[in-house]
Amino acid sequence: MNPILTATLASLGAGLMTALGALPALLLGGEVPDKLMDVLYGLSAGVMLAASAFSLLVPALGMGSVYHVAAGFVCGALLIEAGDRFIPHVHPVYGYEGPSSRLRKVWLLILAMTIHNFPEGMAVGVAFAGESFGAALALAIAIGIQNVPEGLAVSAPLVREGYEGRRAVLYGTLTGLVEPLGGLVGAYAVITVRTLLPFIMGLAAGAMIFVVSDEMIPESHRKGHERWATMGVIAGFVIMMVLDNIFAY
Repeated sequence: MNPILTATLASLGAGLMTALGALPALLLGGEVPDKLMDVLYGLSAGVMLAASAFSLLVPALGMGSVYHVAAGFVCGALLIEAGDRFIPHVHPVYGYEGPSSRLRKVWLLILAMTIHNFPEGMAVGVAFAGESFGAALALAIAIGIQNVPEGLAVSAPLVREGYEGRRAVLYGTLTGLVEPLGGLVGAYAVITVRTLLPFIMGLAAGAMIFVVSDEMIPESHRKGHERWATMGVIAGFVIMMVLDNIFAY
């Protein structure tokens, strides 16, 4: 199968896992326990940390110069920093960031998750355009797992604010649909200029680790459940480490 098509479909599948995460908001009426949400944030953070290390940085360092990988890593972090600074958005716990905007809160929530999800989709696309199908599949599954809490993080606040359940689930799902675009961009860049692969893998890793450190872990620690959130990080890291080992062979 065409690697660009494979990458796009895989990132679409991972992105649609936000819909699965959005569904519990209907059953819980938007009242998701803070402790559970913090554990899920931690789980997502752990998955992303391990995915950045095992599925992106380690393979990238085996393919090219450490300087190219490091440059990509820094560029990825700066890309998300620019998005945070210049795109208006709102986080479920941390609150508003970016320039002032008249957009409704639902679109600001979607923009926040879009900033997160584009580099995740790019990571999947880059992986499928790379050398190892097994490692790419493990990464896609892991990104899908960590997208579940993101769908819940968008839909639950909307249900609490009076949005109809189906609309809240739809908005939660929309946040993941930017991932196929990221997957397409990542795969196309690698296929077009193969020598860029180590740089782009570093870029995707830098973007994801910036999100983890700047937003996901701090948000999971704001309501007094730091230890539970840390256990979530450990669990997520182990899940990704196991997946990467299983699919590597």
